[in-house]
Amino acid sequence: MKKVLIITYYWPPSGGAGVQRWLKFSKYLPEYGWEPIILTVDPAFAAFPLTDNSLEEGLPPEIRVFKTPAIDYFSLYKKDKSKLPSAGFANNAANSAGGKVSRFIRGNFFIPDPRRGWNVYAFRKACQLLECEKIEHVITTSPPHSTQLIGLKLKKKYADIKWTADLRDPWTDIYYYQQFYPIFIARTIDRWYEKRVLKNADKIITVGKSLKDLFSQKYAGISEKVEVITNGYDSDDFTSIISSSPEIFTISYIGTLSDKYPVTGIIEALRKFSEEGHKFNIRFTGTVSPSQKKEILSVPECSHAVFMNYAEHEEALRQMSGSSLLLLIIPEHRSNRSILTGKLFEYIASGKPILCIGPVDGDAAAILNGTGKGATFEYNDSTGMYDYLISIEGGKSLNGNTPPEKYSRLRLTEELGRLLEN
Repeated sequence: MKKVLIITYYWPPSGGAGVQRWLKFSKYLPEYGWEPIILTVDPAFAAFPLTDNSLEEGLPPEIRVFKTPAIDYFSLYKKDKSKLPSAGFANNAANSAGGKVSRFIRGNFFIPDPRRGWNVYAFRKACQLLECEKIEHVITTSPPHSTQLIGLKLKKKYADIKWTADLRDPWTDIYYYQQFYPIFIARTIDRWYEKRVLKNADKIITVGKSLKDLFSQKYAGISEKVEVITNGYDSDDFTSIISSSPEIFTISYIGTLSDKYPVTGIIEALRKFSEEGHKFNIRFTGTVSPSQKKEILSVPECSHAVFMNYAEHEEALRQMSGSSLLLLIIPEHRSNRSILTGKLFEYIASGKPILCIGPVDGDAAAILNGTGKGATFEYNDSTGMYDYLISIEGGKSLNGNTPPEKYSRLRLTEELGRLLEN
């Protein structure tokens, strides 16, 4: 069986969609002739914004996982690691002096991100594994984009290895980039890192068409080596989940809800929904910014909204499957057409209708249109959202309850195996 070294900062017990992508690929790669060898950070030295111990239960026992120490640069300016935000302070949009200073330090002194404190240890261990295990294929996945610099350095040392860079998010075009107040030299260095990774990787994987187009247009010769392998769902995760219909129309939102995620349109739709005599419950599971929570609760029709902390993966699936409608909101930004959150595919697999708020010509909208599992509305289209709420409450049927096979983790891993072979 051929071996592939997968270098990923996020691995159980870290939580979140980025963990599940390579956890699931690793689970199914042996079925296509590849043995995944995992290189990750030791949790004792890591800076994880979320932890999910349940994900470790999905690890096949035969997978070998190697962990190394790291320098935790977050500890230099963030004393309470229990409040470490995702995306390296991107969701900490506080306008206090302390909040701005923290983000400025993050964006100008830790390029491309503070998790690069792992690189020196990971590179050393990767060299050892490549030589001892006779590995010829390496995959680096990001964010954090500092992980791509490990692959870049390995490619320079071992010219004959095949290096695939998996970029799940934009790099210097990410929607919260300006929140770090990068000065000219910081932006220049970051773009230089991005350019070197894109030019030197043998293959580049992204999660959607718009993100592929974004990277392909940056530099000449990139488009020929960029491939799309989306995120997906694992049918095994739903075997113990029983779908149910709550007595009261229940809307669920699962994930981050920062100030970049507009809620005015859906609040107006729910206001009219309530005024017309329709009862509903709405619940948010995950990180919700104080200002978003305040805005939601200030509306009488939403004053009964429930806010819960991050739920472990299985519990999140139960909440999806026990809802009447799932809410998906895409951040408002010029690059938001490329945003394709991993939870979309598990939303689809749950069989529940999806109300997506975001660009109607974006990648998420295209997938919902193609599967018939939901509808997408512009941020201020409260009338369209209201009409959709009415139709779903009225029992509008979806395009079957079986999720599309093309988005199953098994099928997507087959694509990955084929890419590695070529």
